[in-house]
Amino acid sequence: MASTTERDAMRRALSIARLGPRGVNPQVGAVLLSPEGDVLAEGWHRGAGTPHAEVDALSKLAPGAARGATAIVTLEPCNHTGLTGPCSEALIAAGVIRVVYAVADPGDRSSGGARRLRAAGIDVEAGLLEEEATALLDSWLTVQRLGRPHVTVKWAQSLDGRAAASDGTSRWITGPAARADVHRRRALADAIVAGTGTVLADDPALTARAEDGSLLPDQPMPVVIGSRRVPDSAVLRAHPRGFLQYAGDRASGGLAAALEDLRRRGVQRVFVEGGPAVAASFVRERLADELLVYVAPVLLGGDRLALHDIGVTTMGEARRLAVASVTPLGDDLLFVARPLEGDE
Repeated sequence: MASTTERDAMRRALSIARLGPRGVNPQVGAVLLSPEGDVLAEGWHRGAGTPHAEVDALSKLAPGAARGATAIVTLEPCNHTGLTGPCSEALIAAGVIRVVYAVADPGDRSSGGARRLRAAGIDVEAGLLEEEATALLDSWLTVQRLGRPHVTVKWAQSLDGRAAASDGTSRWITGPAARADVHRRRALADAIVAGTGTVLADDPALTARAEDGSLLPDQPMPVVIGSRRVPDSAVLRAHPRGFLQYAGDRASGGLAAALEDLRRRGVQRVFVEGGPAVAASFVRERLADELLVYVAPVLLGGDRLALHDIGVTTMGEARRLAVASVTPLGDDLLFVARPLEGDE
């Protein structure tokens, strides 16, 4: 059973893990504790080809100084040799006697570190602050487990579930605080997806912007789903990163094929917004890992639903969700929900 000191150290490890870059490798943090519970050293992963968090922490100690120590790590120590050596072997060689980690490594080649540590006589405990670590690593874990990017589907709606008024106008259902939150989340994504219907109707820029309208430093790659041509006059054609387009239909392999191509391009986090039809497609095909629903306290009526058909015909087929959080944003509410395990 993890101690209070180890729990505090894991919180610290999660904090310093965020110092590392988001990319093809996970953000990982490590804290080394003395037998008395004092912090000996800490480290984090700084990107592909650099020492992993555990090795980074060990490198800050004199030879032998980690003997008898406990290693607190946000991800199970790896057990393979890639651009760097296996962290499990480094911990064994350093004389560490206990390892506590948050999330198991799901990789085919990199997993097995806990088994290797136990075989060497090291006490290993898994699952400390697992929920927090999973949230940090969600996109990387999705790539490892499912072989595709992590998909967040977002939409804004009125209290009665409409995305637009009867005449098609939709700006703005939500207020400035909600819109600022959307742009912040866009900037965290590697790609932003909209359907051709939204591109043709709204001519969106698909950029991440600050409240003053300026572009944020990090811009996701715009992706259009649908076979209709993006007009030459579309604002999207002036996007600083250009854009990609996929038919998204069954003949082309559908959304799964589009996500696979994006993964090959290094995309790990996809942000889907821009159309009830494309949002419904991701939900219907069980490709949505997270839902962001911004609800405004307005009533619109009519038939402009925020989400189109997702293939549910009876209550027994309803897609059950776990609500992760409900956050007030000005007058609006943001619901963050994820499919329940077994309903993904």
